[in-house]
Amino acid sequence: MEKTLRKYFPLFVLPTLAAFIIGFILPFGQGIYLSFCKFTTVNNAKWTGFSNYITAFQDATFAHAFWFTIAFAVVATLLINLLAFMVALVLTRGIKGTNVFRTIFFMPNLIGGIVLGYIWQILINCVLSLVGKPLLALNTPAGYWGLIILMAWQQVGYMMIIYIAGLQNVSPDLLEAAQIDGANSWQSLLKVKLPMVMPSITICLFLSVTNSFKLFDQNLSLTAGEPNHASEMLALNIYNTFYGRSGPQWKGIGQAKAVIFFIVVVAIALVQLKATRSREVQQ
Repeated sequence: MEKTLRKYFPLFVLPTLAAFIIGFILPFGQGIYLSFCKFTTVNNAKWTGFSNYITAFQDATFAHAFWFTIAFAVVATLLINLLAFMVALVLTRGIKGTNVFRTIFFMPNLIGGIVLGYIWQILINCVLSLVGKPLLALNTPAGYWGLIILMAWQQVGYMMIIYIAGLQNVSPDLLEAAQIDGANSWQSLLKVKLPMVMPSITICLFLSVTNSFKLFDQNLSLTAGEPNHASEMLALNIYNTFYGRSGPQWKGIGQAKAVIFFIVVVAIALVQLKATRSREVQQ
């Protein structure tokens, strides 16, 4: 039986491998090549060397979008994971209606980002108008915190599920041993629960960091980068460069920005994974 499976293994792997190569590897390689070209379509690309990358690094809107995205990702990641872990702690205490609360917290994750953006745009603009403040299109701080609130509202429920799974996997024997040794609830949390749920923390941090950097549809629908690109994040800046500006040079510049964006996200994600995995406890 095992020999038969090994014989037909390539046959089962081939469709998925072919789809991965055609749908990801080839376009990815072509995208890197086009980042060094001036083009309007992929069939009329003209090699220009590193000029697209030089222009991208000199673009003030791209630099602002980079630091705006960094500031957003740091605050959103910390807030999402802190809230998700706190909710998970509460909902693993066996309180009445736990399943209902889990469902309620998870539901925003099922709503599309574009829809969420427009919903929160209406809500935030209503609040701003009531307190006599400029609307989102004219208010950069409101746009920033609006994106934070939207992202947290959407993602907390999803991360909560992962933290609940990690907390439920903590052995009751460890908690009982900690209590026998005189540990209070706070000490049990810091010395037992947190080290034991580090795999869940690794996953949640990775997802929240990468999701924060890749945020596009919510940014497009909530603020559209207004006022004057002040609330524009990296993904939206790349989109506006590629599709919002006329001329063959902008396609290549947009593609170069996308490659830079990819490298930055991968580098940050790898550093985060290495940092958190080193703290995981072998069970």
